[in-house]
Amino acid sequence: MSRRVLIIVENLPVPFDRRVWNEATSLARAGYVVSVICPATVDYPERHEVIDGIEIFRHPLPEAHGALAYLLEYGCALFWQFVLSVRVLRRRGFDVIHACNPPDLIFLIGRVFKLFGKKFIFDHHDLCPELYEAKFGRRGPMYRWLLWCERQTFRAADLSIATNQSYREIAIRRGGMAPDAVHIVRSGPKLDRMRILPPDPALKKGRAFLVGYVGVMGKQEGIEYLLAAAHHMVHERGRSDVQFGLVGGGPELANLKALCSELDLDEHVTFTGRVPDDALLAMLNTADVCVNCDAYNEMNDKSTMNKVMEYMALGKPIVQFDLTEGRYSAEEASLYAKRNDPQDLAVRIEELLADPDRRRRMGEYGRQRIETVLNWRHEEPKLLAAYDAVMQAPFPKAEPAPRVSR
Repeated sequence: MSRRVLIIVENLPVPFDRRVWNEATSLARAGYVVSVICPATVDYPERHEVIDGIEIFRHPLPEAHGALAYLLEYGCALFWQFVLSVRVLRRRGFDVIHACNPPDLIFLIGRVFKLFGKKFIFDHHDLCPELYEAKFGRRGPMYRWLLWCERQTFRAADLSIATNQSYREIAIRRGGMAPDAVHIVRSGPKLDRMRILPPDPALKKGRAFLVGYVGVMGKQEGIEYLLAAAHHMVHERGRSDVQFGLVGGGPELANLKALCSELDLDEHVTFTGRVPDDALLAMLNTADVCVNCDAYNEMNDKSTMNKVMEYMALGKPIVQFDLTEGRYSAEEASLYAKRNDPQDLAVRIEELLADPDRRRRMGEYGRQRIETVLNWRHEEPKLLAAYDAVMQAPFPKAEPAPRVSR
């Protein structure tokens, strides 16, 4: 049987998107011929590249700011995804399209090629309706349109890959997928990338402690809560012995730096922007405590955050708000603050800074959980099992889910 896969991802380039790259390399090692279509960026400008036998096709993508700009971005992406899909079909061929959201529009490409006998796998990375609500604080017509797109994506899919149990339940309940057509493949870190290294004391800026954060600087990441917690610790609790290191880039980075200045925290907070892995690892390996400040909302409560498992892979104790999937991932490796309460977040951080033995025990627990349960080595067989299933026969579909009135 032919084993050729085309992966399409729009929101991040490959190999920067760690989950997609893990999937691509795992499939290639298993004997699949793997091609990837993704956007080109400043850091990944090459339109065509071959890495480890995986052929990568990149396309231009305008940045979206506002509703009309999003329509331009999505239209541009769909155009290039279709054009490059035809190119891949002619050059290497493919039997499966593996679509990674957001957005939930790649089903349009999948529908076309299903007419020619190709399989369509939906790799469900984000809850797009909930992501819209988290970004803009409302529902309305756009939210309902996103629900429609999500339903169409599930209906087109021969098989869906969910990143956790919450996403699996949505695929079945809201998407109408048959339970045996939804496979959970978590985004576990690779331990050869998340390496435990000696700390770099210079990153503490002469202070006793470093609190670390890594992630996208966006509206829904809740970084304003971390800055509010830092303000409480520094200016209300008088903690001059703590430095905060925030690693990552994103659309809100400039606004967050301005907020940091307003809170009089510039001397206590380091923003690195997007940096190579070596700089990221230096910051996290130096941190005494790592924070996941994602606010409680429907999106974050049901989503698995890669940063949490990266902290655990490096043996770091964590403080985060009490979210369903965050608690599943970390278990005893984390303390859980009251939801969306920056003062309680500060209290939990200080609680760990005051107890080095507890930090050590929590870090060891997290590292062991990654080694034995949650790293990519344990997820790779699940991905290959999903592919074995979809390559052998089509799955039965459940009845379409009824429309939800909102």
